[in-house]
Amino acid sequence: MGRARGELEQDVMTALWAHQEPASARVVLRSIGDPELAYTTVKTVLERLTRKQVVTRVNIDRTWHYSPAASRDDYVAELMLRALDRTGDRDGALVRFARAVSPADAEVLRAALDEPDR
Repeated sequence: MGRARGELEQDVMTALWAHQEPASARVVLRSIGDPELAYTTVKTVLERLTRKQVVTRVNIDRTWHYSPAASRDDYVAELMLRALDRTGDRDGALVRFARAVSPADAEVLRAALDEPDR
């Protein structure tokens, strides 16, 4: 089963957000539920996410257990900001994004921009 770039990281993060407590790589693997996915691959992704400071880890009974370093909303917002940082035309990308969102999403953005303590 092929995944798009970044999709496995998303699957791992989704599995971690589903758990209230830190989860081991095996728990994450089971949560993803892909029979073709190897434990070592999940472990590698978790280690990379740890180095990127996207997840934190704690040693419980000699096994690393992982937790998201931030909420899903914070994570997605950071991904969006990093994507904007990589564009050669930040203003153009923002305008394109603003024109592509639904009217309901545009209202959410307007309300957030109008908040006095942003």
